[in-house]
Amino acid sequence: MAVLPIQSLLTQLQRVLRDGRSALLTAPPGAGKTTVVPLALLNESWLQKQRMIMLEPRRLAARAAARRMASSLGEAVGETVGYRIRFETKVSAKTRIEVVTEGILTRLLQHDPSLGGYGLVIFDEFHERSLHADLGLALTLEAQRVLRNDLRILVMSATLDCAAVATLLGDAPVVSCEGQLFPVETHYLDRQGSMPVDQAVSQMIKRALADETGSMLVFLPGMAEIRRVERRLLESGLASNVLIAPLHGDLPQQAQDLAIASPIAGTRKIVLSTSIAETSLTIEGVRVVIDSGLMRVSRFEPRTGMTKLDTIKITHDSAEQRRGRAGRLEPGVCYRLWTAAEHKSLLLRRPPEIIDADLAPLVLELAVWGTGDAGDLSWLDSPPVGALTQAKDLLARLCAIDPHGRITAHGRRMADIPLHPRLAHMISKAVPLGLGHLACEVAALLGERDILRGPPGWRNADLRGRLDALHGHGRHEAGVTVDRGTVQRVVRVAQQIQTIVHRESSRGGRQNAHDQQQVDPVGVLLAFAYPDRIAQRQPGDACRYLLANGRGASFSQHEPISSEDYLVMADLEGSAEWARVFLAAPIAEVDLDRHC
Repeated sequence: MAVLPIQSLLTQLQRVLRDGRSALLTAPPGAGKTTVVPLALLNESWLQKQRMIMLEPRRLAARAAARRMASSLGEAVGETVGYRIRFETKVSAKTRIEVVTEGILTRLLQHDPSLGGYGLVIFDEFHERSLHADLGLALTLEAQRVLRNDLRILVMSATLDCAAVATLLGDAPVVSCEGQLFPVETHYLDRQGSMPVDQAVSQMIKRALADETGSMLVFLPGMAEIRRVERRLLESGLASNVLIAPLHGDLPQQAQDLAIASPIAGTRKIVLSTSIAETSLTIEGVRVVIDSGLMRVSRFEPRTGMTKLDTIKITHDSAEQRRGRAGRLEPGVCYRLWTAAEHKSLLLRRPPEIIDADLAPLVLELAVWGTGDAGDLSWLDSPPVGALTQAKDLLARLCAIDPHGRITAHGRRMADIPLHPRLAHMISKAVPLGLGHLACEVAALLGERDILRGPPGWRNADLRGRLDALHGHGRHEAGVTVDRGTVQRVVRVAQQIQTIVHRESSRGGRQNAHDQQQVDPVGVLLAFAYPDRIAQRQPGDACRYLLANGRGASFSQHEPISSEDYLVMADLEGSAEWARVFLAAPIAEVDLDRHC
């Protein structure tokens, strides 16, 4: 087995954490920091047999890191090394290393601000600067300062502004690992491309199959592009020894495991992935990377209170992360679908998520923590004032905080449900009405991609049709199909949410006759979640609606639901003057008066 670059720095890192409370470790992709460092620190005397917790930005990375470390110890996951992710926990009384997704640390801190029983918190891949990671670090620093001066904090990253992070950590020492395991040859386009991304990527894959050996990792912006490239490759006729393996966060665990596992001897694997494979994962057998140069991100617009998905160019640091995937196991090759001149114009790194995210979840957590002013905590980048104000207004409307910004009893119950505050409020309000079970299904539907697939140009914004499809009822228009894989995921997530809300929701599906006669349930549930998006139809035939927040919304074409007097909008594209409606449900005026 090759010696990993990080191993030469372990003694220095151990000394730094022995002498101080915080450290920053920077190392390039493939250096081994994720799976080597926690094990190297496990028996340090200052840890005193306490547990350590390591944050990973994604569920797949958390599971994979735990499995690799457990395997290196000759153990099963859940013994010395375990993991906690949303809706799934594999730890035991023996567990010393807990690999968790970022929201889990926040929950642990909220239930025990001293993090009793933990001696070290590791923030892995911190350069991604997710909202949860920034919040988790701010709360952990506060816990260290006020309650636990013996608690160690280690921030690890491949690319990062070291000076700013070191200062935030109290002028912490920086331990740097240079170099990577193997060299990677990089190819650029000769001239700027003009063909669709799926066509360009498919052509490059065919070229790489002919010119190179080994398996390949292909970066695409999203699931739609993955499906199109997969279809193109299958239609082109691949050799029988070539396996296509999609990889994204919505896949079942078995399919994800297939994508990252070693290819069967004599076969080659083409992993079609979103940015989920950029960090933390070692995909066995890969020595070729093909990078589309694109990624999909969600952006919150405080002016409209809406979040939308944008496809953008990747940044320089992301490009280097992706390139590094090719050199983990042997010398590799990276094909970039942009020119060398375009590469020079890439942004160095993406702005942190806290700058353009919906801050309602963050403000709710701060209120639970007892902090009404975000400025009381230490941040690398302070949350924007406009987004904070919008978040506080929403939480006040949802009765999660009082007029002084203090958490309410209802807000505490919301925070214990691992969903956006809108959906947590919806579920909490639904249970007394006997709608808890339905609310969990609605929340799961809203958190997954659409379970209905239609032909080009097909539009149907009625959420009730998705619920019918979920239950196997209803008839759909010609050419519309139900995505069974997504349906299974929605059902599973809905069941998991019900368990978390203490099984009240599972009893909520049994409505009494009064509820069935008097409540239009789906519209009422959406009104609980989106009170600012209750909308009244405007006069005329333009299918336009005026929302409670003063914004406008419209349908791109006539739909049966677009004739309703009142709607509640769950999914909108918020950039235009008249936002386009993607998902909604009608609500009766009598239900508005009674419940809203």
